[in-house]
Amino acid sequence: MNKGAQTVDIRTVAFDADDTLWHNERVFALSQARFAELLGDYADPAHLDARLLAAERRNLGHYGFGIKGFVLSMIETALDVTDNRVPGAVIHQLVEMGREMLSHPTELLPHVAETVSALAGTCHLAVITKGDLLDQERKLAQSGLGDVFDRVEIVSDKTPDVYARIFAGCPGGAGAAVMVGNSVKSDVLPALAAGAWSVHIPHDLQWDLEKAELPLAHPRFRTVAHMGQLPDLLRQMV
Repeated sequence: MNKGAQTVDIRTVAFDADDTLWHNERVFALSQARFAELLGDYADPAHLDARLLAAERRNLGHYGFGIKGFVLSMIETALDVTDNRVPGAVIHQLVEMGREMLSHPTELLPHVAETVSALAGTCHLAVITKGDLLDQERKLAQSGLGDVFDRVEIVSDKTPDVYARIFAGCPGGAGAAVMVGNSVKSDVLPALAAGAWSVHIPHDLQWDLEKAELPLAHPRFRTVAHMGQLPDLLRQMV
């Protein structure tokens, strides 16, 4: 715990899903490396990465978060860097990459299963995640954790208003809720703005569009090195 002895009646513990409960970003990283190989004759990897990131940023408002938007952004970038001359076979491989990503097995991160099981029944457990509805439902079902959570919210984006709405329907409201996640931009800052507590669990890989500065001075912010430390942290907060 990185604050003083302030205590709170935590009644709801909400978890982000991707790269908090299970691996996700490494699947995108592998696909992006394959994308660079496929387009290697047209642009160097650094230039492709920058162009792809710019396309993803432009397209978030149209496609939202998730694999489908990522694949469409790869196709758009491939057309851009080749002046619309990208071979049809490359487009086909990009589509196939998307299908492979959407069927990739769900692999829990270390300490997740035992931590979630330890908290079950002691408080209201929720998942708050963004992305493609069908893909997130698939991953939750494959994770084996679906029946443990009292509430599952798959949202188009994570904003203070979204968190406020969700926590208003949870025991004790936002002031008695803690949001646990790896993204400072999506899991920490908007949850704090909504009046909740937040626990940051860092992940080795992070999408550039999710990066933000840690609010180290915020009184409702905490951080742990890994999921296995969460139960002890919560006990110290009570």
